Amino acid sequence: MTRSGAANAPWWRDAVIYQIYVRSFADSDGDGVGDVPGVRSRLPYVRELGVDAIWLNPFYPSPQVDAGYDVTDYRGVDPILGSVDDVDELVRDAHALGLRVLIDLVPNHTSSEHAWFRAALAAPPDSPERARYIFRSGRGPGGDTPPNDWVSNFGGRAWTRVTEPDGTPGQWYLHLFAPEQPDLNWTNDEVWAEFESILRFWFDRGIDGFRIDVAHGLAKDPEMPDLAGDYAVSGPAIEGHPHWDRDEVHDVYRGWRRISDSYPGDRLFVAEVWVQDPERLALYLRPDELHTAFNFGLLLAPWGADAMRTAIDRSIAALARVGAPPTWVLSNHDVVRHVTRYGGGELGTRRARAAALLLLALPGGAYVYQGEELGLPEVTELPDAVRRDPAFLRTRGAEPGRDGCRVPMPWSGLRPPFGFGPSDESWLPQPQEWAGLTVERQASDAASMLTLYRDALLLRRKLPALGDGQLAGLEAGHDLLAFRRDPGFVCLVNLGDAPAQVPQGLLPEGAVAVLASAPIDRGGQVPGATAVWYVWGEGDRGDSNPRPSGPQPDALTN
Repeated sequence: MTRSGAANAPWWRDAVIYQIYVRSFADSDGDGVGDVPGVRSRLPYVRELGVDAIWLNPFYPSPQVDAGYDVTDYRGVDPILGSVDDVDELVRDAHALGLRVLIDLVPNHTSSEHAWFRAALAAPPDSPERARYIFRSGRGPGGDTPPNDWVSNFGGRAWTRVTEPDGTPGQWYLHLFAPEQPDLNWTNDEVWAEFESILRFWFDRGIDGFRIDVAHGLAKDPEMPDLAGDYAVSGPAIEGHPHWDRDEVHDVYRGWRRISDSYPGDRLFVAEVWVQDPERLALYLRPDELHTAFNFGLLLAPWGADAMRTAIDRSIAALARVGAPPTWVLSNHDVVRHVTRYGGGELGTRRARAAALLLLALPGGAYVYQGEELGLPEVTELPDAVRRDPAFLRTRGAEPGRDGCRVPMPWSGLRPPFGFGPSDESWLPQPQEWAGLTVERQASDAASMLTLYRDALLLRRKLPALGDGQLAGLEAGHDLLAFRRDPGFVCLVNLGDAPAQVPQGLLPEGAVAVLASAPIDRGGQVPGATAVWYVWGEGDRGDSNPRPSGPQPDALTN
């Protein structure tokens, strides 16, 4: 049963899932790199936080050109990160704690070191080995020009020319990301069969689901037309784009859904889909396709009541048409952390606290990226020498890359690496300023970001209005975003800088503020950049004495 009370509803409709970037979570062996046993050792922390599941970024064998998203073996674990046995033990421990486990799947491309691609390089053009990837002859005299003008997401062209086995310049292969990440050909039956086998391998080991990387990118226009400035090179896909969000991709996911439905326990797919509008996103979530997809509308919305209200309303309306729940997210391993996006420093932290209560009050599911519950900012001052992101390296620093949101977690102590592992090493350096943001420091602080997340997640479990279900927007005036959820719950967010009066009639008599992102007074005013949860009547039956995060009034009426 979901927290909304719908009988027999799948767990994932309102789940809060904690994203773990394995390399940066916890290091068990002192080599400075987080690993699967390190994750296992910190599962009690995740359980205490109050989430329902974890999602692990890739742990497969990889040359690590793109932090594990260049895979050489989809049925293994990179020795730096552990072993398959370690994953099995982690799954057992997580299940014993009531946590489900999702893992990343990378179906758009493999590593150039994958056995299939090595075989493709050793084989001639038009061979079965090359048919697993997207090889094309070049244009112009001698085929010296790439097959089209497509551009890599990491900078530069999306084609690399190979040297044939006889030593002559040969065909070109497509890589929408790094050259070390050749795109697979999803019109090839062997590719389909291989990934269906991979799904079964991990489902058979007890994995509860998969996050699908670049889920909108598998299908390409067979004519390979030039972009010619008609389409965005990166970002949300424009409809009709020759290699993003093509209709043919849905056939893949219908096949995958049949596999997941054959297993017990409501196995889950969550898709990374960057599209122009929620209506296109909804197509991936039809009843016979994927279960959920990250809702990036809220993440992309600028700080402001109108922008956030529009993102929320459009997403809910579009997904309701296919019966899918929204899945909200504020940060992940690919974007600047939202404390920094929202202004940084004290302002960004205050806004991030309010955004957390907004996120967790919305209907559907939510993802929390490791460290977000600590209020970690983006690390913007990393030395060039330590940066690993191919976007930074391929653009010679023109693109800052994503290393700044992947800096290892601070657990304890007064200096780096803050309890990340048993040595003084961490693969990316942590700033000394994080001494005040460690788990150890925040755990006993009633006003900390960690306490706010724990309180909010506890209440989310206990309040009958929260989780899956409906939302009714409320008129609240300029800079205020408010909505009601039944029974007996209102979330009010002041997205302005100045204090705002709770609008007359917004709350019924006897409404009680059970949680606020910043201290509020008895006068009915909500400070700037502050969110408040109110309950009354039946909505209060979930917890008669919730732990507040900062001073609260006894009741607010109007």
